Amino acid sequence: MVDQGVVCSVDPHVSRIGADVLANGGNAVDAAIAAGAALTVVAPHLCGLGGDLFALVHVPGETVPAYLNASGRAGSGADAAGLRAEGHRAMPFRNDLRSATVPGVVDGWFKLHERYGTRPMAELLAPAIELASKGWPATAMLANAGKTLDGVAGAEDLVGLEVGATVTRERTAAALRATAEGGRDGFYLGDFGRGLVEIGEGLFTEADLAAVQAAWEEPISVDAFGHRIWSAAPNSQGYLLLLALAIADRLDLPVDADDPLWAHYLVEAARQAGHDRPERLFDGADVSDLLAAAGERAARISPDAKADVPVHQAAGGTTYMAVLDGNGMGVSYIQSNAAGFGTWIFEPRTGIGLQNRGTGFNLEPGHPAEYGPGKRPPHTLVPALVTRADGSLRLVAGSMGGDSQPQIVSQLIARVLHGGEPVGAAVGAPRWRLHPGETGFGTWTGVYETDVEFEDGSPEAWGAGLRDRGFAVAPAAAGSGFGHAHLIEIDEAGHAEGAADPRAETGTVAVAPNGG
Repeated sequence: MVDQGVVCSVDPHVSRIGADVLANGGNAVDAAIAAGAALTVVAPHLCGLGGDLFALVHVPGETVPAYLNASGRAGSGADAAGLRAEGHRAMPFRNDLRSATVPGVVDGWFKLHERYGTRPMAELLAPAIELASKGWPATAMLANAGKTLDGVAGAEDLVGLEVGATVTRERTAAALRATAEGGRDGFYLGDFGRGLVEIGEGLFTEADLAAVQAAWEEPISVDAFGHRIWSAAPNSQGYLLLLALAIADRLDLPVDADDPLWAHYLVEAARQAGHDRPERLFDGADVSDLLAAAGERAARISPDAKADVPVHQAAGGTTYMAVLDGNGMGVSYIQSNAAGFGTWIFEPRTGIGLQNRGTGFNLEPGHPAEYGPGKRPPHTLVPALVTRADGSLRLVAGSMGGDSQPQIVSQLIARVLHGGEPVGAAVGAPRWRLHPGETGFGTWTGVYETDVEFEDGSPEAWGAGLRDRGFAVAPAAAGSGFGHAHLIEIDEAGHAEGAADPRAETGTVAVAPNGG
């Protein structure tokens, strides 16, 4: 048991909805579903009904968390050769439906509910429906993001928003009502599914929409910093987080995060973990050999100089939520459109924006991640849980941030587990990231003038220390490029503390004082 239920999210309405579910007797999964549905309403610039979902669920007394992969698959008409014939060397980033996959989020809710839910699904979706129908005040993030959609068909209700003005999304409410009343088929085989088939003109079929996009799979884990750290298996890039932490644990990492060697070792751990991501990350990839080779990769790192790693050249919109209930069930939950509003294509019947997660596919003939019918693309989403040696839950952790997610979360976990920092200090502390490319998804596929970017307010010693070791470094403005991370920590006495990222101006921790 813990002393209180906690919900950490990017939005106060969302966190409050989750905490209310806990206070009214729901569990952490019930709260995550209700809050996740609300996120699709108030944060369409980060996630939506047209996106994907990953979750890790810790159940007290169970030694292995459950891992839900609710990432959608390419349509039956997916044709890599056709894209190559048009001159594409990489998947189109926006304004091309072929970069959309069947969304997995709604199937994810139903898979979670089927296994763990205790409250009726219609009850859990009701607060999101009410928000969409009655409206909520536009945040600065949403208003600013909406400016990018000027002239985009179907996005008219998201353009020209004034901060604080009431926003309503009745078509989204209708899609959620259809889901509440008709189950997953009410969504996938209803107006949304029919509209997607129509605009796809052969790219998607009714059978594609009838196929369930979510499945329970085995999580992956490593031992580091005296704990067991868990994440999502491929097609998620969660192994990069685990491998980087396993490498860092084998180095003489300073406890003081202001020490330049702290930044150097974690930067190098991230580079050693991720340099071969383009070859190794694909749906169903076995990364056990990589995790087992943490010691070998750690040995390549010098305290004094930047290591050489191979470079691969090639021609976000995400939101994370941490949930804990009074019984100690924890949910590490991440929901995404991929980049901002995704493809910038909106299904016309429901006005639902379609993710551009298909940009993770490869167009190289024969590549394991080559774009093709029914395939799931490599994914950036990285939910994380940390457990003690006795199996009890210590941390629920995650962040948005495209390719940078493992780097962000590794810094948070190192600060708490190795440095002993409180979760609020760890979440609020400055961060570094490897250069992510122009889109935030190019960390491992490009050569850049800058190796490492530092958030404003970072210790001066970080930059000086890395420059002395051969890195090209540059400052960068604080903000969502360095993630919206959330953390919950449960101490050995059962006290729970949550922290929401101040980089999201509306990030909120809500509690259910009696534990839910």
